[in-house]
Amino acid sequence: MSETNLKKPSETDWARIDRLADDEIDTSDIPPLDDSFFSAAKWRLPGKKTAVTLSVDAEVLKWFEAQGADFQQRINAALRIYAEAHQEEQR
Repeated sequence: MSETNLKKPSETDWARIDRLADDEIDTSDIPPLDDSFFSAAKWRLPGKKTAVTLSVDAEVLKWFEAQGADFQQRINAALRIYAEAHQEEQR
C-alpha cells in the first residue's frame, strides 16, 4: 500500500450509493452461496488477544481509523489474513 494510494480521494459517488434501495443494487456478479461454499467454510472463534506496542506508518493508521471505531479489530483481521496466507506458503 503506497502513500499515494492512501491520499488519492475516492472517485465513488457515495451519496448516490447511499440513495440506492437494496433491490436497485446489481449483485449479478456475485456467485450464490451454495452448499460447496459452506462445506469449505471454517468456523473461527476469536482467540485471546495480547496487547502490544506496534509502530506503523501514520497514513496506514489513519486509514484504519477512518474505517470506524473497531479499527483495531480490522488491523488484527488484516494481520491474521496475511499471516495465514504466508503460513500456507511455508508448508
